Amino acid sequence: MSLSDAPLGRPIAYPTQYDPGVLFPIARAHNRASLDLRGALPFMGVDIWNAYELSWLDARGKPRVAMATFTVPADSPNIIESKSFKLYLNSYNQTRLDASEMVAERMAADLSAAAGAPVQVDLILPERFGLLAMAELPGEYLDDLDVEIDTYAPDASLLRCADGGIAVETLASRLLKSNCPVTGQPDWASVQIRYRGRRLDRAALLRYLVSFRDHAEFHEHCVERIYTDIMAACRPEHLTVYARYTRRGGLDINPWRSNFEAPPADVRMARQ
Repeated sequence: MSLSDAPLGRPIAYPTQYDPGVLFPIARAHNRASLDLRGALPFMGVDIWNAYELSWLDARGKPRVAMATFTVPADSPNIIESKSFKLYLNSYNQTRLDASEMVAERMAADLSAAAGAPVQVDLILPERFGLLAMAELPGEYLDDLDVEIDTYAPDASLLRCADGGIAVETLASRLLKSNCPVTGQPDWASVQIRYRGRRLDRAALLRYLVSFRDHAEFHEHCVERIYTDIMAACRPEHLTVYARYTRRGGLDINPWRSNFEAPPADVRMARQ
């Protein structure tokens, strides 16, 4: 589907009853072609969505509330446009369902159909709210490095390998920002880079991450661009790129890509 047809950036009436038809899939293939990602992917991955504003009516018309985590596999053919996702979640607001299990099952079926691959749904009911943790991404943060920056569009040539042999490091930054490709609204994130290979020049890496500041691209695509650019620059044996974006409209999106390890626990950061 063309982005010109997406609900993002246009006034749209919220559905008053359950409506899976509002979900708007966007093919990953176009962006991946620009990164020369064709055929088998060079990474594993998931997109972890957290919904903080979820409600429906029980069989007697009484509202129920919950949060939810949706895990979309990176090898699904489609991402789901975020405003359509919000419209879909809000279509449950006046919909009567007998049990929370019915909500989770219906969401899993609808989102899997839109993504083109199985989407995992974890419904978090109020009795679990107090058990949810908050933490920052582990790693050595680059943000206090004394660097001069004047590039605000992605530039892979900024990346450098440093002297010092093979490194095993976890680096992080809170300075990642990109923009929505449709509305131009800012998307704020923290990013973690875990690798084993030739040592990354930290100042160069920070300049590169900040270079996304005026860039317009979806969250998932930004993370895949960072992954492919680092891989092309220094050819690490192991590489993980994980970004946690701040929420908008009750949803946050957290793409994770790796060639060597399992997905992390979904732990909310302070800015989310």
